[in-house]
Amino acid sequence: MTKVPAVYQLGHLPIKDHCFSPDRSILAITKENMVEIYKINQSNLSLKPQLIATLNDHDKTVTSVDISPDGSKILTCSQDRNALVWEFKNGEYKPTLVLLRIHRGATVCKWSPDGQKFAVGSSDRIIAICYYEEENDWWVSKHLKKPIKSTITTIDWHPNSILLACGSTDGHVRVFSGYIKGIDSKPDPTVWGTKLPFQTLCGDFINETQAWIHGVKFSPNGDALAWTAHDSSIGFVYPQGEGLEPKSILNLKTNYLPFISVVWINDSTIVVGGFNCNLVVFKGKESSWKEAYQIEEQKDLTKETPHTNDDEDQEISSHQALNMFKQLDLKGRVNKPSQKQSKGLKTIHQNTINSIRNFKNNQVSTSGIDGKVVIFNV
Repeated sequence: MTKVPAVYQLGHLPIKDHCFSPDRSILAITKENMVEIYKINQSNLSLKPQLIATLNDHDKTVTSVDISPDGSKILTCSQDRNALVWEFKNGEYKPTLVLLRIHRGATVCKWSPDGQKFAVGSSDRIIAICYYEEENDWWVSKHLKKPIKSTITTIDWHPNSILLACGSTDGHVRVFSGYIKGIDSKPDPTVWGTKLPFQTLCGDFINETQAWIHGVKFSPNGDALAWTAHDSSIGFVYPQGEGLEPKSILNLKTNYLPFISVVWINDSTIVVGGFNCNLVVFKGKESSWKEAYQIEEQKDLTKETPHTNDDEDQEISSHQALNMFKQLDLKGRVNKPSQKQSKGLKTIHQNTINSIRNFKNNQVSTSGIDGKVVIFNV
């Protein structure tokens, strides 16, 4: 396993979400109202991915993308209030209709681990649990509504494919039952509950400052839940059974900019990332959690390459060029950016990390506003 991260610069448009297929041969990324599909060279991850298809049936920003657990279907959702399920047939990707029945934009979508259904969160204060109806060849939905009163920003399925965690802009993290009769087999009892008819609320937790919830994720064994909020905190809950108080609820405050996404590496390790442009690893258990390390050491890049060119010849970014024109307009003269400024941030990502996914054992993939997808070793 190489120690050097694999960095894919896939244009310069923001990538809101990305997803690799289970065999890691296909990469799907969102760009404005399109989804681009790339082929990955698995024997050499450092080679640039090859663009093989562009899915452009959405007419507003695509907010989320997910590939089914068997790799055969790609799920997309958009601010145009639609979700589509794409399958590869006769040499191209064909979309199948999803009856979401929502009146505002779809914000996030996720396949269940068994691949039988998927969930779509929305600004309509609704989560649609969708399943396939063969006689009509479309996906129909049942709605989780109460007690949701704000936009759903993030969702995650429990390993049993029944329980669904969601976070919203009112600072609440909730766990619902997404059991669909006739689709799901009867679930085994868990620490979240035993009887789980559709829309059962199995947990409702609130962030201390009621800040927006950005990311939520079940632990690999499903017995704990972690979330990230806009007040730069990370929350954890360890339930102990139906009708009982949780074993512990932790709220870990940090001095970083807010984290947007969270993944578990194992039952005692998480990786978070967001506006800080760097990934941070935290370790712990139900009694306490603490920061372990940052994945990228914060080197000063200005010392790595001596400055030999004149300021006149140095390359500048479009952002710096815009600032130069502003200075020219306001002051009639311009201060050229120094070599130190032109180097940008000291991290691989040069802008907010929007999405983190588990890639392989001890590896995660990230996508960001800078148009990069990066595979890191943790």
